[in-house]
Amino acid sequence: MLDRAERVCAERGARLTDIRRRVLEALAADHAPAGAYEVIERLTHAGEKPPAPITVYRALDFLLEQGLVHRIESRNAFVACSSDHAGAEGAPVVFLICERCGAVGEAATPAFADALRALARASGFRPRAPVIEVSGECAHCRTKLKLREPDAVDA
Repeated sequence: MLDRAERVCAERGARLTDIRRRVLEALAADHAPAGAYEVIERLTHAGEKPPAPITVYRALDFLLEQGLVHRIESRNAFVACSSDHAGAEGAPVVFLICERCGAVGEAATPAFADALRALARASGFRPRAPVIEVSGECAHCRTKLKLREPDAVDA
């Protein structure tokens, strides 16, 4: 992930400073979204002065602009981008958010983009930020649930 971040920034003439890199690493270390203050906690080690919130917010803004992190609106939190979205440019990002463990999966497909454009056009709506958030249970949590409840039936 850091290699891709460095490549993206170099191609765009943007600087991946130490704090920006550390914020990205903190988000990439976990698949669960984190708010700015949780990122600060992840960056702060015993005996160290924590980074200022404004510094972390600026780093998050930069990483958002570069497409290296995503904002999960429903959680007011951020997650590291897990894909370069090759072949899906312009497609809406779909986040699959586990309600049990908080893990976030990410996908983007041109077919979904076509369907969303048709839906918006039929409604006379112009999407500004085509991001879809879907809540549910991830495969890992569903497997754990089945192990605890042998009679559980998939919906």
